[in-house]
Amino acid sequence: MQNKGLSLIIEIYMFKRLPLWFVVILVPLDFIAASLAGVVAWLLRFHPMIQSLKPVIFKLSFTEYFYLVLLAAAFNTVVIASLGLYNVRQEVKLLGTVTKLIFAASVTFAAITSAIFIRQELFDSRFLVIAWWFFAISFLLLERSAVNFFIDRLGSKIGFPVIKILLIGQDHVSERLAKILNEDRSLGMRVVKHLFVPDKNEISALVADNPIDEILLADTNYPKEKILELIEFANERHLLFSFVPNLFQTLTVNSKTAVIGDVPFVELRRTPLEGWGKIVKRAADMVGSTLGIIFFAPLMLAIALAIKHDSPGPILYKSKRVGPSGHFTMFKFRTMKVEYCTGEGYPNAVEAEKAENDLIQKYNTRSGPVPKVLNDPRRTKLGRFLENSSLDELPQFLNSLKGDISLVGPRPHLPKEVEKYEKIYHRVFALKPGITGMGQISGRSDLNFEDEFRLDLHYIENWSLWLDLIILLKTPFSILFKRHRS
Repeated sequence: MQNKGLSLIIEIYMFKRLPLWFVVILVPLDFIAASLAGVVAWLLRFHPMIQSLKPVIFKLSFTEYFYLVLLAAAFNTVVIASLGLYNVRQEVKLLGTVTKLIFAASVTFAAITSAIFIRQELFDSRFLVIAWWFFAISFLLLERSAVNFFIDRLGSKIGFPVIKILLIGQDHVSERLAKILNEDRSLGMRVVKHLFVPDKNEISALVADNPIDEILLADTNYPKEKILELIEFANERHLLFSFVPNLFQTLTVNSKTAVIGDVPFVELRRTPLEGWGKIVKRAADMVGSTLGIIFFAPLMLAIALAIKHDSPGPILYKSKRVGPSGHFTMFKFRTMKVEYCTGEGYPNAVEAEKAENDLIQKYNTRSGPVPKVLNDPRRTKLGRFLENSSLDELPQFLNSLKGDISLVGPRPHLPKEVEKYEKIYHRVFALKPGITGMGQISGRSDLNFEDEFRLDLHYIENWSLWLDLIILLKTPFSILFKRHRS
């Protein structure tokens, strides 16, 4: 294998997709390593040989000291995280990793020294601080080496995490890349199929019959129009797309460069919501949805009773929507008379669908594949109020808690709308739809489809937890002070 003969002490760039659970356990392992360094430093300081050279003069119990060690270990772990050593996708530069671990321990050492200088009542043992720094670096390097060794050895046997690759290309670069990926299973990627110059039908058939995670274009001379077709296909099927670059410019600013062996390539990132971001967003959805259900429970109960009193039929309206993983059932409070409810499970669904189409033909006020009917006569009096106040969407907290949607995201799309979308619009399915989103706070009812798509695309490409928080905070004001609602 190309990388087996290289020494561990030289700089090696190797792109690996580490299993998320393995990256997660690095956090407590690093914390334990730094904490253990403090314990060893204490034991060494109180060793008879060291005490004979310099007696202990500070008065600090081990319990108090260990509490400080835990704080130092936590601080050190935060510094390591800020240096990017907990990323799921890692361009592993071994010397760079060593440097970052030494830097993290040194920053923590400086913080401890500063704290002792400011608060001299802590303790003034320079030996303990210096010993902690030395052992922290040593234990962190040993722990990281052991983890990497375990990943490489286990990965070479069972090949985890297996990212299934469709490799495309027929030049020498693609042949070399295929050889690297097929020989070194510890990279976590496996070539399911190597196609030379496939047409779209051939790729579609292959993806339909095989679980493909990523399309990797390794042919530097591949026609540009064919590249655009591949990117469009990858977006449509929610696949990662990477390519070995030549001199043409990157097609999007959301890109990430890496190297496999000695072959550089660029991965087009659909969204920054990957790895830790996905975990944080899901955790925020679960917490936020739970709090939302608890907080709005009395109001939802009152709305349910009002709907039951206002008109016959079910309290909730269930409709199929489209997300990254396919169709799901979305909940809303029913705002229409039951005879006009479309979808599966409603007795007059066929007639209701026909009535809806007639209304759209006569009163549609919105261009594009998503129609809008003003003053919809199918709604009940209570339903009009619920829609105007967006209270009909409160049951979607249940969808968010289930994981069907997120608190913040693109608009949930109907299957019949998606059928009319051009393929470029399928990019909105890179993320789960949301209860609220960029379109909601920007006057969704007044936006045409193109504007709404651009806003959703901006959110997808620039996601951050801070952006989610801003959208959530703006949503109540956009509802209260909206300019228009049908």
